[in-house]
Amino acid sequence: MYLYDSYDQAMVDARVEEFRDQTHRRLEGKLSEDQFKPLRLMNGLYLQLHAYMLRVAVPYGTLNSRQMHVLANIADKYDRGYGHFTTRQNIQYNWIRLEDAPDILADLARVEMHAIQTSGNCIRNISSDHFAGAAADELVDPRPYAEILRQWSSFHPEFCYLPRKFKIAVIASDTDRAAMKLHDIGIQIVKNDAGELGAAFYVGGGMGRTPMIAPCVREFVPLDQLVTYSEACLRVYNRYGRRDNKYKARIKILVHELGAEEYARQVEAEFAQLLDPEREGGAVEPPFAELERIKTFFADPAFESGLATEIDRSDPDFALWADRNTHPHKQAGYVSAVISLKPVGGIPGDASAEQIHLMADLAKEYSFDELRVMHTQNIVLPHVKIADLHTLWTRLEAAGLGAPNLDTIEDIIACPGLDYCSLANARSIPVAQKIAERFAAKGRTAELGELKLKISGCINACGHHHAGHIGILGVDKKGVENYQLLLGGSEAQDTSLAKITGPGFDEGGIVDAVEKVTEVYLSEREEGERFLDTYRRIGMDSFKEALYG
Repeated sequence: MYLYDSYDQAMVDARVEEFRDQTHRRLEGKLSEDQFKPLRLMNGLYLQLHAYMLRVAVPYGTLNSRQMHVLANIADKYDRGYGHFTTRQNIQYNWIRLEDAPDILADLARVEMHAIQTSGNCIRNISSDHFAGAAADELVDPRPYAEILRQWSSFHPEFCYLPRKFKIAVIASDTDRAAMKLHDIGIQIVKNDAGELGAAFYVGGGMGRTPMIAPCVREFVPLDQLVTYSEACLRVYNRYGRRDNKYKARIKILVHELGAEEYARQVEAEFAQLLDPEREGGAVEPPFAELERIKTFFADPAFESGLATEIDRSDPDFALWADRNTHPHKQAGYVSAVISLKPVGGIPGDASAEQIHLMADLAKEYSFDELRVMHTQNIVLPHVKIADLHTLWTRLEAAGLGAPNLDTIEDIIACPGLDYCSLANARSIPVAQKIAERFAAKGRTAELGELKLKISGCINACGHHHAGHIGILGVDKKGVENYQLLLGGSEAQDTSLAKITGPGFDEGGIVDAVEKVTEVYLSEREEGERFLDTYRRIGMDSFKEALYG
């Protein structure tokens, strides 16, 4: 993983002291809330319903045990003993006192972490495939390219105050595990007919009020022009993006209104200017040597050869977890092991300080001191020996982290909702808990197979409901929490947007509604079909008939 150099450390330390001064002035009444708001947002600090929330950046989701231990310490010392892992591969704390925020940032800085640009109208945390560097199906590890984009975008003077927030994802596999086409910019590392590596750019995706799938605006950008093309995309957006209407300010609206072809034409013109060798200000692209330097931080760990490649399935409980919660590795004798943060009845994405400490210890013992945060709000140990899996699972199980539910109906993505968020219209957490409890109690999880359920407490879609095989959106209906049911979404390489079934339901009714649509699936599916496959084959009508008669 990337390690700070002296410049990185000095930059983050300076920001901590700058924010400490700003916070003191706010507490002393020398800054109003309106004056302080943009300053705190650029440091990841939100004012929520009950307290301040701090969102910590975890670039492309990668952490080491030392950093993970500090995250646990922050949860214990400054919060209420837990942290919440998010769909942006970050962690956030929901009960922060303003006077403690500078000290938290200082603690983070000591382990090469920060909260810079995790909020505000800027380029947010660069996300990536949570199995990067381990997956057998990737062309290269995409994280060095995510890192060089992170360095380019941090404190970029032109892009600190964009029309709206901006999100970038980088992958290097045909299997999309990062919802790449639902980002403002999605980048896939590809290989052309000549065998050269480059990047395909997808621009103008996003969820929220107006969900859109990003079109491909360029199929191949040479990797030594990756940053320059990214800058061209941002410059066109920054020039023409709406600033008079926040609901129409995202780049997806600009691409839609201009049309993908016209947007791409303008990007190409900007790209050509940026590549002009006589351009005032010089090149945008960092020297090739810088990318090569960054790559050295992502070299493979010292994998062993000749290891056992078969999992002992004599223990049925362990066998179920191993089947569901491990992913094939590029190195024989290893797997990537997923730690579920979705115990039945728990809060999706939450982990206690004790559990975070344990995950840190397990990473150091069993995964070359490395962890990943998944955009599905779980944690990955990317490099685990198959021979160590049973011992690992035993320790996870004892700590309430051994749920065997990856990609099942119990593995629910949910935003904090109205329990915490000042923007929410309805609660997400109780609905997620009740659905998981209902299906676990009835023993239907295994029968349903892969079924991705996502819940958002408002139209901002932090729970990615548009991308769920089953999605749930909380709305306010004359002062009463109401839940719309959506079907048919996918955030994978077969990206699609879920459609609303019809009138919404109350809290109890939405749980019943989810059960009804799964019953339709079980009665209509053909051999080998997932829920999503059956929905796409038979359409909405059979599901609506079961729901509304």
